[in-house]
Amino acid sequence: MGLLARISTVFKAKMNKALDRLENPYETLDYSYEKQIELLQNVRRNIANVVSSKKRLELQTVKLRDSLSKLDDQAREALRLGREDLARAALERKVQLEQQIKDLEQQVQGLQQEQEKLTQVEDRLKAKVEAFRTKKEVIKAQYSAAEAQVKIGEAMTGLSEEMADVGLAIERAERRTEDMKSRAAAIDELIATGVLEDSLGDKDRVETELRKLGAAGRVEDELARLKKEVTGS
Repeated sequence: MGLLARISTVFKAKMNKALDRLENPYETLDYSYEKQIELLQNVRRNIANVVSSKKRLELQTVKLRDSLSKLDDQAREALRLGREDLARAALERKVQLEQQIKDLEQQVQGLQQEQEKLTQVEDRLKAKVEAFRTKKEVIKAQYSAAEAQVKIGEAMTGLSEEMADVGLAIERAERRTEDMKSRAAAIDELIATGVLEDSLGDKDRVETELRKLGAAGRVEDELARLKKEVTGS
């Protein structure tokens, strides 16, 4: 495949994807249905035109038949008056009208056949339009359901991602809490063993020793007092 052919293929593929994104299936189905309705209406208009033309020819035929009876009367009256020439002219006109009536009847018959054909086309087209309308509604309902399912899935995916972030945040908070509790326990242990106190400055150690000595002196004083009370001296 040449370079131009590959470029053309890629371009067509991208255009098809772009059209798929832009195309609204509801609008496409409704547009197709409207075009079929227009076609059905055109067929019905043609049937109406054929019926109208047939009716005009039938009325014209009726008028010509009425003229035939009048021409017969005129021919009889002319013969009664001894005017054979007028009778002949009336009969010639009658023959012409009979031919016109025959032609009109053939035209009426042709229009009748055309009407029947168009009526059959209308029936078939009407059935197809009705079937398409039903199919259209089914497709639209299915598309709506699928679209709702996709939106729910997308929402659930976003929620899952948010919950994952929340889970990570909770995990980090728990880990930091455990670290803090460990540090607090370590400090308590250092205080209990006196290591933390040993790590204080010299001033703190002096104060600590003085407090210890003061406490020891008070203990000795209390001990001496109790001894006096016990011995009674």
